[in-house]
Amino acid sequence: MSETVFDYDESSDTLYVSFAPNEIATGVELNEHILLRLNKAGRRAVGITFFEYSVLAQKTEIGPRSFPLTGLPELAADLRELVIEILRKPPVSEILLLSAYTPSLIEAIPITFIHPLPIAGNAA
Repeated sequence: MSETVFDYDESSDTLYVSFAPNEIATGVELNEHILLRLNKAGRRAVGITFFEYSVLAQKTEIGPRSFPLTGLPELAADLRELVIEILRKPPVSEILLLSAYTPSLIEAIPITFIHPLPIAGNAA
């Protein structure tokens, strides 16, 4: 893969992160603010788009903001498995950190937060 490219559009507050610029990809909505672009055949990430990036990257007095991955349950089982595999390894795991919110012993809701990025000072 080529070097990661960060492109922040201040007017729309959108951050485009490309791991493989110009590669054809399938978009998977992780939630209303995060779109993962992936090469299904190659089982790899092509990029991530963050909408309302300044809100996603904003810290709270307790720590980083976490967001549920509400799009995962909507995916077919095989695609969900592939997306989780991609999210758990570099280069995506260097940007999005995964965790789970467990409101009960039998329920686990996947959540994520954004690891500080090189452009964070310019966007947040």
